[in-house]
Amino acid sequence: MESRLKPRIAYRNLPQRFLKARECLMAHFRPILNHYGLTDQQWRILRLLDEHDLLEPREICSLCQIHSASMAGVLARMEALALIQRSRVAGDQRRVVVRLAPKGDQLVREMAPLIDLQYQLIGDAIGVEIFDDLFHSLEAFIGAGHESVGHIELPSTMPAAKDTVASR
Repeated sequence: MESRLKPRIAYRNLPQRFLKARECLMAHFRPILNHYGLTDQQWRILRLLDEHDLLEPREICSLCQIHSASMAGVLARMEALALIQRSRVAGDQRRVVVRLAPKGDQLVREMAPLIDLQYQLIGDAIGVEIFDDLFHSLEAFIGAGHESVGHIELPSTMPAAKDTVASR
């Protein structure tokens, strides 16, 4: 495949690098998740509930970066597997909270030493300082939020191409 000598966009594709880095990292953890029959999403939820005890589905969506349209199905499957428990909030029957079920708690307890060991192996391989710097840089990037960044003004006219993604 041929590439352009001069890209049209000057900045490197940071979102693509984030995705690539995530996949590189998860390649080290997926064998553990697969051994225990878990998906990435299920593990993110179990780990989050282990850290927070009790959360509403909308909070899980936000903290785990799982789209709300997927959340109901994921939680239903996890409840059917007895990994989580859902219950109504006493003072407001419209609200639901999610917590680890005993089986989910036991699963996290069994997996935790393996996850920690895998993190240690990654740190040993790339250097603990680089690993820590990366974590702190990501936290700073996330903490800065998008409110402090200005936004460009979009053109008032549609692009010249008739078959744009937005018109499909």
